[in-house]
Amino acid sequence: MILRLAIASLFARALTVGMTVLAIALSVSLFLGVEKIRTGAKSSFADTISGTDLIVGARSGSVQLLLYSVFRIGNATNNVTWKSYQDIAARPEIEWIVPISLGDSHRQFRVMGTNRAFFEHYKYRQGRVLALAEGAFMADLFDTVIGADVAVTLGYKVDAPIIVAHGLASFSTHKDQPFRVSGVLEKTGTPVDRTVIVSMEAIEAIHVDWQGGAQVVGQSTPLEQLREMQLTPSAVTAALIGVKSPLQSFALQRAINEYPEEPLLAIFPGVALQELWGIVGLAETALLAVSVLVVLTALIGMMATIFSSLNERRREIAIFRAMGARPQFICGMLVFEAVVMASLGAVLGVIMLYAALSGAQSSIDSNFGIWLPIEAPNLRELAVLFIVVCAGAIVSLIPALRAYKLSVADGMIVHT
Repeated sequence: MILRLAIASLFARALTVGMTVLAIALSVSLFLGVEKIRTGAKSSFADTISGTDLIVGARSGSVQLLLYSVFRIGNATNNVTWKSYQDIAARPEIEWIVPISLGDSHRQFRVMGTNRAFFEHYKYRQGRVLALAEGAFMADLFDTVIGADVAVTLGYKVDAPIIVAHGLASFSTHKDQPFRVSGVLEKTGTPVDRTVIVSMEAIEAIHVDWQGGAQVVGQSTPLEQLREMQLTPSAVTAALIGVKSPLQSFALQRAINEYPEEPLLAIFPGVALQELWGIVGLAETALLAVSVLVVLTALIGMMATIFSSLNERRREIAIFRAMGARPQFICGMLVFEAVVMASLGAVLGVIMLYAALSGAQSSIDSNFGIWLPIEAPNLRELAVLFIVVCAGAIVSLIPALRAYKLSVADGMIVHT
């Protein structure tokens, strides 16, 4: 009986009910969308580098080392000498090691010196490897491979010339040693997209005629002569390390941190990422708080809608009670109507969210590097939907109790 009457009442107020359901659906969609983006960003953030057991650099802070070695943010306090790098590379626990040299730039994009091992061992998004969208990896001393964002922003194709600047935001350039784009990497959604990659030997070559941060006046070594030189690096900025057994990671980290020749720091990327995420967690909390407020606003709007409909339904309620309906019945009918509206809003919100995800997933991934998987709602999201329905029932109790107190005589009065 209560079910049939409640549904009939909802259909009789279809426009008002529809607007209320839409408001709840939009708020639920926003809340779950923020949650999807939050978890997707956190996952993509952690997947920026995967398969690397340790990162080594000059002694500083773990977050600082992570930022400049992986995210190309900030600068190293010092370099690691080539001798120390070789000593570490020779340790029996190490399966592979990749050097990284930073410091130069090209039109605000960071230039990174490394070797072919970087393309073989750098992994992202749970084990995906770097791949070329066009061209080939470096073959000549002055070849470079650029990230997808560099290519799109600057309009570069294979064979495009590149002039590297000395340092960041510097007016001093290595114009005597121009590079050639040999390849363009596929989009990864990582800082690699914003990186110009050259060989370690190329980094040494462009600084042959430089001293103290400036080019020696009147000195310019010919390119062919540079190609024939023994260009052994003097130092590296950092190194990525993979160990043979995860059980050896802690011992290797301790050995590097206690390295007697110079102060070094070895960090676990995952631990440093968690520490970094903790620092930016305030923004995450603020996003969730705003989403919660939006949902509460929609529920309060539903309560206001029920309240406003009471005056229109006073005669209807009075007739129900005159026919023998108990006050609990009237109260229960209004609560049930609210539960139906909240449930419809929650379901519609989920449908709207997944429709938006299916259309924007690839665009968000390519533009922001955040992968938002389209999968069934998890327990946390189902709990949110249940809480929304329960909250709808709770906020409806206030107008329901008001209706509970309406008397038959008050409902039958004709107001003029």
